[in-house]
Amino acid sequence: MALDHFSSSSPSFTSPITDQPAFTLHRGSAPLLLSIPHTGTHLPPAIAARLSEHGRQVPDTDWHLERLYGFARELGATLLVATHSRYVIDLNRPPDDASLYPGQNVTGLCPVDSFDELALYPAGDVPGAAEVAARRDAVWAPYHAQLREELDRLRQAHGRVVLWEAHSIRSVLPRFFQGRLPDLNLGTANGNSCDPALASRLLAIACEAQGYSSVLNGRFKGGYITRQYGKPERGIHAVQLELTQCSYMQESLPFDYLPDEAARLQPVLRSLLQAALDFAGAGGQR
Repeated sequence: MALDHFSSSSPSFTSPITDQPAFTLHRGSAPLLLSIPHTGTHLPPAIAARLSEHGRQVPDTDWHLERLYGFARELGATLLVATHSRYVIDLNRPPDDASLYPGQNVTGLCPVDSFDELALYPAGDVPGAAEVAARRDAVWAPYHAQLREELDRLRQAHGRVVLWEAHSIRSVLPRFFQGRLPDLNLGTANGNSCDPALASRLLAIACEAQGYSSVLNGRFKGGYITRQYGKPERGIHAVQLELTQCSYMQESLPFDYLPDEAARLQPVLRSLLQAALDFAGAGGQR
């Protein structure tokens, strides 16, 4: 099936905050949309100049996911991929910066420290309210506007669509969880963001994957995007998959992609996405 690729509905978009479009978009026609909000590494120069050396290395990136999921284009999926680092603004946080996990240690809409709890702004010049609002308008809002547009387009075409939130994280990260994280962390907002039948099928595939551990609605239940856009009653079923980075890449500098490990993982990811497509296709055409 024919697919189009373009960077933005407004490629020349710029603002005082950023010098790059907020996302790239690969538009497909199948009822599956992959959102990859944390793979961006771009730091606008004015922001990079204020960050620590550690911050400029953007270590908390969901590295290489656009490469790992590259096969999804063959399935006809739409891929919405962030360009900016989560240190500029976190696209998977509520616009009002409300905590997604009350009482637990989390990072905010415009993070001021890294996952290792190292200060990102050593001079103390953290973003104030006006700057946070400007970053939200420049980067967060365009990404979410495009996400809504693509979901509406696919739902109108198919009647039912699956939103796949693609994430990854270090397998051991004491700030957020004890011990080692399972490799395949499926999240459906405790069953609220997708049909239970889809969640059960995805979990079964994950549990059958040899060499990988898995869980449903464990430490990562789905962030803002999963919770906000997953509306099963409206035909939009959202699932988050948080992968351990060691399953496909080096978890420390230089954060290299490991082709052999990735090639072993990709058939599992393909099976999961195919199951999502099968579920969406069962919703019938409009």
